[in-house]
Parts: sequence; structure tokens; C-alpha cells
Amino acid sequence: MLTRRALLAAAAATTAVRPFDAWAAPVEGNVMEIETRAIPSTGEKIPVIGMGTSGSFEVQPGSSEETALRDVVKTFFAGGGTVIDTAPTYSNAEDILGPILAEQNLGSRCWLATKLSGVRGRDHGLDQFNGSLKSLRTDKVELLQVHNLGDVATQAELARELKAEGKARYVGLTHYLESAHDRLLDAMRETRPDFIQINYSVGVRGAEDRLLPAARDMGVAVMINRAFEDGKLFARVKGRELPGWAAEAGVTSWAQAFLKFALSQPAVTVVIPATGKPERQADNLKAGRGPALDQAQRKSLIEMLG
Repeated sequence: MLTRRALLAAAAATTAVRPFDAWAAPVEGNVMEIETRAIPSTGEKIPVIGMGTSGSFEVQPGSSEETALRDVVKTFFAGGGTVIDTAPTYSNAEDILGPILAEQNLGSRCWLATKLSGVRGRDHGLDQFNGSLKSLRTDKVELLQVHNLGDVATQAELARELKAEGKARYVGLTHYLESAHDRLLDAMRETRPDFIQINYSVGVRGAEDRLLPAARDMGVAVMINRAFEDGKLFARVKGRELPGWAAEAGVTSWAQAFLKFALSQPAVTVVIPATGKPERQADNLKAGRGPALDQAQRKSLIEMLG
């Protein structure tokens, strides 16, 4: 069985002779399409594998990293992805993402999420949102989230106003730490968002205790960040073979195993791994195809990383 490291190393070794279209070819024929799940508040279905931009899109304009991101985005949409999450406080990520979407004519296909982030007061929040629209080359977004519960009452109310104006379709709340889950739960009950975005992974499973059950009960969609624990999970399985059940589950890399673990929670709607490499983007998308992990497979992963 190939490890993720071996698989990606082999892919990288053949990049010079492999045409890019091999990564970006649309899903067709007998290839299984990416799974979709419904947003509880509307029933709209979105692909279960999205894309984050924190870190990966914070690159120098005109650099080789920016050039690679054009291929990352092309691969993402060709493979069935649509959901992209960003924020005005991810350095220059919105300024990089917006032009790429525009030049590839993907704005109408992109299910775009951004945030009200690090601001206080309605006016500051509105100014920031208008700046995000300009950077992203759009006049509306699908999801507008209050980032890390900052000034949550005021910004959630602003987000609802913008939703009523048609500038956002959904309102959300986010955090990336387990220590904030209790506060997030309180804010969910107070503001009744369409989405929450939270951290959840094989090694950090606190969301199972209260947040995921509450989201199901309240009809709130769940977006998962840090499914790889900022890369720490890959270090923990370095040099190890995939579990014996991997082929049965359609898993060919550790990244797919970790993403499928998050998706095996029924309350989870979409996971948003970030990458700056097209071959890894193609690999991540495969986690949205094939069977879900069963309880025994989930337990096996937990024990392997315990």
C-alpha cells in the first residue's frame, strides 16, 4: 500500500511529462462523482470536499506559487469542487483568489465563503465586506461568516442584513480551537446561523461532544477546518502503511483517510483542506468519492494515532 508521501512523490516525479489536463480532466464516464450533502436551512446540495485558502493563497503576486495556484483552482473545479473558503485577514489571499477566479471565468460556478474578521462595529464590518467583494471580483458571496466569534452580536446582525439584501445567501460563525466550542455553542443558540465552521480531526474530536449533535438538532450546516491539524497528522503517520481496510474504503492516501474520517460524521456538510499543489488538490478530491468510513474503520484510525 502506498503512503501519501510515496504517492505524491511519484506524482511529482512524473509532472514534467504528464500534461496538466491529466490532473484537471473533468469527472466523466465510469469515474464516481464527488458526493454532495444538503445545507439543512435550504436543502441546497454542495460538494463535500471544498478548499481553504489560509496559508496556501498567501503568496507573492507573480511568484511560482501563484502560478501553481492557477492549476490548483483549475484542478479543483474540473474535479467537481465548488466551495472555497477565504477571509480578508488571510493576508492577501482574497487578492490572489479573486483574479484567478475571474481569469478562469469561474465566478458563477464558485460557492464562495468569506468572513467578517477582526473588526468591531457595524461600519468597520461593512467596509471590510465591501473590500472583500472588490478583492474577490464579485458582488455577492454564498456564505458570510463571523470569524472566531469576534464582535459576534454586531457582526452577525450585519451579516443577516447583508443576507436580506442579497449580498450573502447564508450566515455563519467560525472558530478553529476546541477551547472556544462552548462559546460557539452559546452563539449558535443566540444567532441561529445557517453554518458553523469548526476544527475537527482524527486527533482532535471535541466537536463530537456537543457541537456536532447541536448542529444536527438545530439544522445548522457544518464546515470543517484543520482536518489535517495543520499537517501534524502527516508527521504522525510518516513511513507507515495505510490501514488494511483502505482499499475497501476507496482510500489511496493518508489525506483521503483523514478527510473521510471527518466526513463520516453525518452532521458534517463540507471539509475545506488547503493546498498550493495541484496533485494534492486532485488527491484531496478523491476523499469525496466512494464509501464512507464505518465505525470500525474510524476506530482503527483513532487507535493508530492514539
